Order: sequence, then C-alpha cells, then structure tokens
Amino acid sequence: MDINEIRKRAQQAREKAADSMKKTFEKSEELVNKIEISSPEKEASASAAEVEQQIHANTERQVEILGQVFGAEDMAQMAANQEQLQKMINEKVAEAAASTTEDLMGQMFGEDMGVLAAALEMLEMEDSDEEEDLAFNLELEQTLYTTLEETMARLEAIPEPEPIPYQKNDVKWERFGILLSGILSTLNDHNLYSMDVEEHIPVMEQKIVSLVRRSWGINGRSDLLDMIRYLAQEGYILRYQLYSEASSPEELMDETMDEEDRESTERAWRFAQRYKEEYSPGFMAGWDVGRAAMLTRWGCYLGWLTESEAVGILWDLSQKVVEELHSWREFAQSYLFGGLMWKLLCGDSSAGSYLGYIADAATDLLTGKAEQESGQWRECPWPAPRKIGFTI
Repeated sequence: MDINEIRKRAQQAREKAADSMKKTFEKSEELVNKIEISSPEKEASASAAEVEQQIHANTERQVEILGQVFGAEDMAQMAANQEQLQKMINEKVAEAAASTTEDLMGQMFGEDMGVLAAALEMLEMEDSDEEEDLAFNLELEQTLYTTLEETMARLEAIPEPEPIPYQKNDVKWERFGILLSGILSTLNDHNLYSMDVEEHIPVMEQKIVSLVRRSWGINGRSDLLDMIRYLAQEGYILRYQLYSEASSPEELMDETMDEEDRESTERAWRFAQRYKEEYSPGFMAGWDVGRAAMLTRWGCYLGWLTESEAVGILWDLSQKVVEELHSWREFAQSYLFGGLMWKLLCGDSSAGSYLGYIADAATDLLTGKAEQESGQWRECPWPAPRKIGFTI
C-alpha cells in the first residue's frame, strides 16, 4: 500500500462527504423553492439588480430554513465540516507518509488488523530473527539431541487409528495429500479442509507470497516446481545419506566455505553419525514431503499452480511418503528429525523451541484442539501398505 493509494482513498472519502453535503443543500433548496418561486415572466423582466437581490434573499431564506430544519448547532457543525474534513485528510496523509507497512494496515483495518496479525503470527517461524541467540557448542548439541529423542518418544506414545487400505482412485488420497501439509498448516493456522490455505484477501496473499519469496527464494511457478521437484527427488533424504556415509566432515567441505559454513557442516555430520544406525535416509521423507506439500498448497493459493496440478503433485508426494513411513506419528517424528538437522545446518541455536512448536502441532493433529472432537490426522488414517500385485 503506497502513499498514492492512501491519497486516492482519502480523496474518495472527501468526495463522498462532499456529495452527501451537496444532496443535503439540494433538498433544502427544494424547500426554499416551494416557498418562493418567481414566474418566468417576472424573471424575464427583472433587472440585473433585482435578480441579484432575489438571489440574496433566497440565500438568506435558505439559511433560515436550514436553521429551522437542523438547528443552530447542526448548522455550525455543517459549516465546519468541510474545513475539518480537509484538515483530517491532510493529517492522515502526513501520518501515512511516515508510517511503516504495519502502521498503514493498522490505520486501514483498525481492530481487525489484530485478528489478522494473530492469524499470521506463525507464518514467519522458519525465518524469524527474534529467537533467543545462544552460542553453539557440543553441550548445546547434546541437549538438542536429548530434546529430540524425548519429544519423539512422547509422540510415539500418542494413540492413532490403525492404517487402512486406500484404493487407487479413493477420494481419501486427496484429503491425505492436503493433510501432509498439516504441521506447517497448523502452525500457520491455515485451513486444512480444502486446497486453499486461506481466504483470498490481499493482506493474506501478500503475506504468503512474501514468505515464499523471502524464505524459499521462490519467485514464481518455475522456481516453485523446481523446489518441489528437489524435495521430492533429493532433499534431506540425499543430504542425510551423504552426511551419514562421509568418514569425516572434511569430505563434505570445499575451499569456497567460510568458517561458519564449515562449523555448520561439522554439526550436521555429527548429527548424521549419531543417528545413522537407527534411522535410514528414507526416514527423512516426512520432512521433505511435508514441506513440499505445503509449498504445493501455497503455490495453488497464489495461482502459480492450477488446482488439478496441485492435486496431482500431492498424489505423487503421497505415494512417496507411504513407501517410507507407516503412520502419522512416524511422519511427525520424521519432521522433527529433519527439522533439527536443518537447524544445525543453519546454526540456529533456538532449535529446541522449534522442536516444541512442531511437537505441539503434531499433537493437535493427532488428538484434536479444544474445539475439535478429534485431530484431523485421526479422521484420515494412514494408508496401509499395498498388497503384492497392487499397482498405482
């Protein structure tokens, strides 16, 4: 929203007010005319002085009638309206020129902006600069490993329905594909009952397009498809495999890396070495697919993908994830697992709170919030492994 738009809206408000006042005076003039109207013959023979005198008399009579209709206080207020309106517009334009984007939106939407801000509060979680900044060291890494393992254990203890068979053309596949974006959708308070993540209003569309561009470097359809393809075909599955197979972190480094990059590589290598015997690279599927599903829905919402394209992409992602994982709990654990490796690579020492956010979202999806009888993952059980001979 730029200053020209603010001026345009202010001008529209001014014109509307002026039009309203004009109509009021027109109505009062009709009252005057009913009381004193000169005949055509009289007007034709009247001298210029007489005409001027008549106009002056009519004006005085008009003011008198307005005084009778509206009262003295109303008349005084009407007289000041135009000056006050212009003053108010000038002040608002001056304020707008010095305001931030948030200030402008607040002026335009008032209390509603608080609701929008609350709904959007989690959208920048993956790009927040306000997290607690702690120095990374081996002790902190060990603490994060413990947090990860304890959180995954808590999720494992949550009951969920047994997987059920899905037929090839089962409508449940489309619902399942949307729910693969469940963790990020829950964190962002997105809709999970249709492909559209939010109502199509400008402030929400701008917020999401800004997030996708800034946090993911995606500027349109081509970039979006490239990123989804990368997550589906390589992603952290390949990265975790490479870090697991490397005998030392130096094997993963090159001469272009600065000290910060080298430290990040060492942290991620230690992570992979710690867990490689327990978790295979395929365990990262939930982390890769969950984010790819969210990007697919965001892309459809922004018009970069058609809905039929988005449905097709989510179908492919669904087939990939059910080959590697076997329950919503395991999917959530995968998201935690990949999320910590990502935070270690980024050098974000606030990873512990991030894991907490993910676990809370997964718990809501498995058990339900206060206003829900059950979680949305429970309402759509995980697809059972396909029988031998069944092809998709």
